[in-house]
Amino acid sequence: MARIRVLVVDDHRIFAESLAAALAAEQDVDVSAAGSGPAALRALERAAGEGRRFDVLLIDADLGTVGSDVAQVPGQLRGQDGGQSSGEGTVDGISLVARVRSGHPGVRTVVLAERDDPRRAAAALQAGAGGWVAKDCSLSRLLSVIRGVLRDETHLPPALLTGVLRELTAARKHRTESERLVESLTPREREVLRCMVAGLGRKAVAERLFLSPHTVRTHMQNVLGKLGVHSTLAAVALARRAGVGPVDLAGDVVERGGQLA
Repeated sequence: MARIRVLVVDDHRIFAESLAAALAAEQDVDVSAAGSGPAALRALERAAGEGRRFDVLLIDADLGTVGSDVAQVPGQLRGQDGGQSSGEGTVDGISLVARVRSGHPGVRTVVLAERDDPRRAAAALQAGAGGWVAKDCSLSRLLSVIRGVLRDETHLPPALLTGVLRELTAARKHRTESERLVESLTPREREVLRCMVAGLGRKAVAERLFLSPHTVRTHMQNVLGKLGVHSTLAAVALARRAGVGPVDLAGDVVERGGQLA
């Protein structure tokens, strides 16, 4: 019998352990529980390294930073530590979905929520979740969703469908407009924008692109003007809607000054 490997990620330990124990009673389910985003990411890396990756993550929509223990329950991976190292920071539920999709594309994610929220459900789907399920749903319903997302199905409560579709349509409209604005930038201005998305200040951008601070200032002003915003924060938000990622700070410096300035 093919077994389904599930990781429950919830910072309410009693809930996480109770759900994990209930799932572990199923003959075809192996389950573990993690108490934080960082602990879940460590468990994913450890499982991948052992060649026993998880199939599905059940992630608390309101995941915070309280605790990070991995609970030991029947049928789970053995030897998982869960201590949270200092400086790990916050990994909320939606962010964790996105990080799992990016780092472990073969792992499916389902978000567990205490309340219906079309906007957050839409954000979860955009981040890569395969489902949004109420925490008070029946175990049979949850198992049906787990098995469904493994078949690449998307699961939402019927009451959320209209609201989620409305949110996704609006997000697509905003993204299209943002993409059009970004396309109006020159190659050098787009590179400056990527530096802004990475959080680099004017001096750091100048050093990276071998430009003078004055030239970088001009490029930044042009970027803001073409995007129709009045602050770096707004420019970064628009860039992310358009799918513009940060410049690779670990990579080689791109074009030298003058060529695209």
